Amino acid sequence: MKLNDVKIINLPKFLDERGNLSFVEEKNHIPFNIERCYWLYDVPGGEERGGHAYKDNCEFIIALSGSFDIVLDDGKEKKTYSLNRSYKGLYVPNGLWRTMNNFSTNSLALILSSMKYDELDYIRSYDDFLKMNIL
Repeated sequence: MKLNDVKIINLPKFLDERGNLSFVEEKNHIPFNIERCYWLYDVPGGEERGGHAYKDNCEFIIALSGSFDIVLDDGKEKKTYSLNRSYKGLYVPNGLWRTMNNFSTNSLALILSSMKYDELDYIRSYDDFLKMNIL
């Protein structure tokens, strides 16, 4: 995959004096069925998450609270995306190396995945990732 396939997607936003509401629907706002949902929280200052790629899994990442950066790498170039609004998400297709960093205090990252957890889908070595992208 190339970085051109990555998209920031604006989610519906309903403003109300009692509190705002946003939502995401599979195959509507994101181009896949949701098979797994997980979240990252209490990430200590200076720590990174991710550091891998997926062969088949695609993800949609939302900063429900706070902010963080996602660095995506297609083997030729890198691009950083900053998420800090709960009504915007980042679509990350398979085949991209990803690292998450710069987590603010009390940040909460929600990740929606197109596949159930499968360790065999992970590429955990950056060298292996680069070799796969040369082919």
